[in-house]
Amino acid sequence: MQVLKVKKLRENAHMIKRATKGSAGMDLYACIDSPVTLEPGEIKIIPTGIAIALENENFVAYIYARSGLAIKHGVTLANCVGVVDSDYRGEVCVGLTNISKTAYTIEPDERIAQLVIAPVCMCEPLEVESLDETERGEGGFGSTGRQ
Repeated sequence: MQVLKVKKLRENAHMIKRATKGSAGMDLYACIDSPVTLEPGEIKIIPTGIAIALENENFVAYIYARSGLAIKHGVTLANCVGVVDSDYRGEVCVGLTNISKTAYTIEPDERIAQLVIAPVCMCEPLEVESLDETERGEGGFGSTGRQ
């Protein structure tokens, strides 16, 4: 098992943790002193009060929306998926947006997102004159059908 080093930057920060043994994501908590209201269409950055250190550059931390917040309240990530690079040591913050028609208030210590650690393939870009041919070719955006 890999180790994820987590540093609390504020006394009221919550340690990240999995809700169940089989959970892929670890819950991230709002480290705020008072409630923050997200109006419809609004984007706000919510601090978590923690910093992390991945063991090496072959791993990345992804921040994903919590399905309950997104489905029930329309509160999701402003950038769809957050990326925390292996060499970043600053505070992990979550950009949230409200895509519903109703204001939503984020409470202190509320679970606001989930953090998933995954391997990443570090490759070196190489400019070439042509690419290998495939059956699909240049077909994109629905070219393989609806199924």
